[in-house]
This record gives sequence, structure tokens and C-alpha cells, in this order.
Amino acid sequence: MIVVLNGAPRSGKSSIVAEIQETFPGVWMNLGVDVSRCMTPGSAQPGIGLRPGEDGHPAADVVPRLYAALWESIAAHERLGLNVAADVGLYDERVAADAAARVAGLGVLFVGVRCPVDVVVERRRQDAGGRRYSTEPGLVERWERAVHGRWTYDLEVDTSVAGPAQCAQAVAKRLASDPPPTAFSRLATFLR
Repeated sequence: MIVVLNGAPRSGKSSIVAEIQETFPGVWMNLGVDVSRCMTPGSAQPGIGLRPGEDGHPAADVVPRLYAALWESIAAHERLGLNVAADVGLYDERVAADAAARVAGLGVLFVGVRCPVDVVVERRRQDAGGRRYSTEPGLVERWERAVHGRWTYDLEVDTSVAGPAQCAQAVAKRLASDPPPTAFSRLATFLR
């Protein structure tokens, strides 16, 4: 199974992934933006963490290939019987459609991780004194709009009112319910 947690940076995705890894049965691999950034050389940073609207950034040309490699890896892990929790910030329709095509036929739960802009800004301020992330509310709002603007999710969680354990429990409950998740597969329609 693949659980895709989609949200803006500092919305709480990584904390949910950690909770999934600690509490869900089976082996759950953490593949997403943070892991990808650790592997990405400085010349291609911020890699798949590139912000919406930065098409002119020096790393912009490599970002679609970095995402393609990430989704190929996610698919390979799942095909080998390893579950994957992927924290991403998908906002580009072509990248999302390519991702859906690369994991086609695999079980994917698409989760929207929401968090109000003011809460994200405060989390960014607390993170290393605000040095790693911009604390500009307009930038956070742009991320939030771009990441959630066009997608339909199988499940949405709000990390300002639910902690990582509660969010992971909501994911587990959705995985155990009918109908099966289908939202991620519909992203492939953006390629048509």
C-alpha cells in the first residue's frame, strides 16, 4: 500500500509519516520530499521542494525528473511488498499526472494534509529560528493554494486540530473502509 500525504511544508506530513511507521503493521518506508532532498546535490536544491511559481529557478529543469525517480522508487518498493508513506507537496498538474501513471494499478490512498496559514507560519518560526523556511504568510498561503487547489482526496486531515497519532488513525480507518481509494489514479487525467 502507498499512502501519499500531500500538503505545504511544515503542515505536519513528516510527523504523520513517522507515526505510520511506528504504529502500522508491516514495513512502512518513508519516501518523500525530505528523503529526496537529502539525496539531492546542492546544484539541484531544493529539488522536489521547489516552491510554486519558481519556474525560472536553476533547479526547475531537473525537478520533473527528480519526481519521476521518486515515484518509480515508490512503485518499486510497493511491488516488492514494502508499504510506502510519501510526504510531498504536489502542485504541478503534469508532475502529478506522471506520478499517477507511474503507480497505476497499485493501491494508493491520497491524503490532503491541511493546516491554517497562521499555524504553519508559527511552526516555521519555531523551526531553527525561522532560518530554514520563509515565515512570510503570503508565501505560505501560495503554497497552500497551489498544493490543494485542484485535487480531490480520499481523505483530508487538519493538523491544527489533530495530532500525528489522530491523523494516522484516520488514515488507518480509511484504509480499512470501502470503497477503495481512487483519488490519486484520477490525477492521470491531467495528461490528456
